[in-house]
Amino acid sequence: MTDPIITTSGLGHAYGDIVALHHVDLAIPPGRVGLVGANGAGKTTLIKILLGVLHPTVGATSVFGADPRTDPITVRARLGYMPEGSCLPIHQTAADFIVYAAELAGIPPRAARQRASDVLTLVGLHEERFRYLGEFSTGMKQRATLAQAIVHDPRLVFLDEPTAGLDPEGRDEMLDLISRLGDFGINVLVSSHVLPDIERTCDWVVMLDGGRVLRTGPLEGLTDTGTVEIEVVDDPAPVVAALTARGAEVELDHATILFTLREGDAFILARDVLADTGAGLRRLGPKTTSLEDIFLEEESGA
Repeated sequence: MTDPIITTSGLGHAYGDIVALHHVDLAIPPGRVGLVGANGAGKTTLIKILLGVLHPTVGATSVFGADPRTDPITVRARLGYMPEGSCLPIHQTAADFIVYAAELAGIPPRAARQRASDVLTLVGLHEERFRYLGEFSTGMKQRATLAQAIVHDPRLVFLDEPTAGLDPEGRDEMLDLISRLGDFGINVLVSSHVLPDIERTCDWVVMLDGGRVLRTGPLEGLTDTGTVEIEVVDDPAPVVAALTARGAEVELDHATILFTLREGDAFILARDVLADTGAGLRRLGPKTTSLEDIFLEEESGA
């Protein structure tokens, strides 16, 4: 099993009487991770603790084996951070700002200029690199903010609400960029309350609500219901009867047959039943649920 890049144990943080995180225990693997929850769930607080900007009230955490509280310089050298909201100097050009960000990370001036040019090309701002940031659209500002977060080639980048304020086209472009970061060896933690964005970009999910972990695990495992869907061309009754006779739990939803099998391979059973009944197949596949449905279910049961 791959070693986790982030671990927390009994992690908690309070702002006075307001508790933002409650005993959070996590072991986050490499890859693209979604940190999801409603506004006020504790996502930004958790990121700030991992960056070493905030110190936890209780508990411990490590990032790549280092403690952000006692060794923040080591941790931050390995991280990039794209904050939510505007943080750009409007009277600087994109090129000057990204070069400055690279030099702050310790990259020599000449290498910083080359690195800035490469990263601005990656995020689609090469043609606009000499324009002032104050002239940028919201989507361009978001891409520039992403560029400063990755210009020093971090091992992990935190993206806090990266699609906030973007139109549909800008949102698609940002999500495509996030998906591509893994190709460059950069792990990603995306904080968002827009659950479809997480489904599109991430392979591991951490759900927070009221500062508590509702669920954490691989996205595929969370959204797989264990149910198989079959839609046949003609009357589904013979297929329903055959599945039931072979021990499946079957439900008929209009023309769609939904079934689960406690033991054995459900798809092999579906194949055999379709062959035996001679039913014409229109559709066969696993029934999945959405992160939104899972979140609402967990929230109502909490």
